[in-house]
Amino acid sequence: MQLRDKVNTDIATAMKAREATRLSALRMLKAAIMNKGIEKGHDLDDAEVLQVVGTLVKQRRDSIEQFSSAGRTDLVDKETAEIVVLETYLPPAASAAEIDAAVAEAIAETGATSVKEMGKVMKAVMPRLAGKNADGRAVNEAVRRKLGA
Repeated sequence: MQLRDKVNTDIATAMKAREATRLSALRMLKAAIMNKGIEKGHDLDDAEVLQVVGTLVKQRRDSIEQFSSAGRTDLVDKETAEIVVLETYLPPAASAAEIDAAVAEAIAETGATSVKEMGKVMKAVMPRLAGKNADGRAVNEAVRRKLGA
């Protein structure tokens, strides 16, 4: 079953179970998938749907930062609940050890020695973590740590 179809099935399930938060998040996801499909001019495959889900999770995390600094705990809770629903569609997160190993391999491959070469290392690391849900910020911090910044 394609992810797009799974989202539609889960919407129906959430409606029947009267799970308002889950339903809201799933409808938002479905709308984002449809908009991206219209933008691209074709139905999205699973990899493209995963990109949309990842983008939405990242947007929610950014919103949480903004809301928490503004003292809006009600909105922080809402965004956190949406992230929980969205993350069920993402592959398992990359562990810190997997990120560190990928960073070490990329540094060895690129021969980077300073933080100035961080872009080169990041370009080499991200493909190694493809298929895993790797937070770009965590990867960035690992690269900085290894390059001694």
